[in-house]
Amino acid sequence: MTRTARAAEVAIEVWLPHRRSDPLSGDGIWKLAASFHELHPEYVINIREGDSGTGRRPTLVQYPYPATQQARDMRSESGGPLFVPVHDAIDGRQEILGHPVVTADILAAARAAYSYDGVLLAVPTLISTTLLYANTRLLEAAGVTRLPQTWNEVEGACEAVRGVPRVRHAIAWPNHGEIFQQAVAQAGGLVADHGNGRRGRAEKMLLDSPEMLAFVGWWRRMHRQGRYLYARQDWEDTFTAFAEQEVAFILGSSAEADRLSLAGREHGFEVAAGRMPYSGRFPFAGNSVGGDAIWLTDGLAPAVRDGALAFLQYLMAPEHAARRRTPPAVALDQLAASDRSPAALGALIGEADRIQDTMARAMHDVLLGEEDPAWRFAAANVEAQRLLDEYNERCRAHRA
Repeated sequence: MTRTARAAEVAIEVWLPHRRSDPLSGDGIWKLAASFHELHPEYVINIREGDSGTGRRPTLVQYPYPATQQARDMRSESGGPLFVPVHDAIDGRQEILGHPVVTADILAAARAAYSYDGVLLAVPTLISTTLLYANTRLLEAAGVTRLPQTWNEVEGACEAVRGVPRVRHAIAWPNHGEIFQQAVAQAGGLVADHGNGRRGRAEKMLLDSPEMLAFVGWWRRMHRQGRYLYARQDWEDTFTAFAEQEVAFILGSSAEADRLSLAGREHGFEVAAGRMPYSGRFPFAGNSVGGDAIWLTDGLAPAVRDGALAFLQYLMAPEHAARRRTPPAVALDQLAASDRSPAALGALIGEADRIQDTMARAMHDVLLGEEDPAWRFAAANVEAQRLLDEYNERCRAHRA
């Protein structure tokens, strides 16, 4: 449903193409759009979700983090970038339409993740990272007194938990590209050249790096020893295994903290959250940021541009941000520990989702097909390289 602006009003077209169950989908953003209109009757915020199109040019568009490079590469009909960096559009102003500019207050790791050469590209509206969640009832029964922080500690805790009656496995996480990238980031590794695409366009994939193979090898060992429950690519299967106490630990998004805590209460246990365990073999660099960000279309009329920027500040104002899902304290601590190196900030690469799928297929073969990790991830790297090359070639063709 879209409310149409009267001729005397200035329309701000907000598109949420990747509709998800986050605080900016559904009623949350509609209510803020309505209250913004009450403050500024000359502006009306039109919101459309999913793939439904109206033919009108979007003013603000929300994309998940993996689509960051794609958003950077999108072109308008004139051939220039479709989106303008938010930093450039703000142009040093301290307030817009009476709303204080709050982009400097964005969590430093998230601001850096959505920046290039120090310039903020988009405004992150949902910030997340990967955490370790634990069933405290099972941990107490196993005599585990604190959450593990390294892979070695995870192994010890898992072995203790498997001594609890009816617990076959101890830990689960989905076979998803996000998990790989978090583990590689922690170890200071890169998944692509040119500083993960942050010091120039990524041109070479690095999926068979020592940091990647260390994680893959540990994962395979955990599976072979029966400590890890393979949940394939399904986050929901991982959630269910934890809720039904099939496992004591899972790796999951910080955005799921409330949902996991509720599931624990419904099943008679408390949930503890801790930082995602890291290798201990490599110096810790940091965990990358997930979530979504809103991008501002370039070439807007000044009144439309300023209305959009003011609405972004309104969305991110403390009194409104506090009502949305915010990362738990442990997630904030984890992100604050980042050294903000290109490794820790995450990769800017084209075809990120398909490359993540390439990693997941390779891991499936390693876990169930008994294929050699080094050989299989070298093959995955060849496939990922083809995807990246084809993407970069399309970008060059569009700019020609």
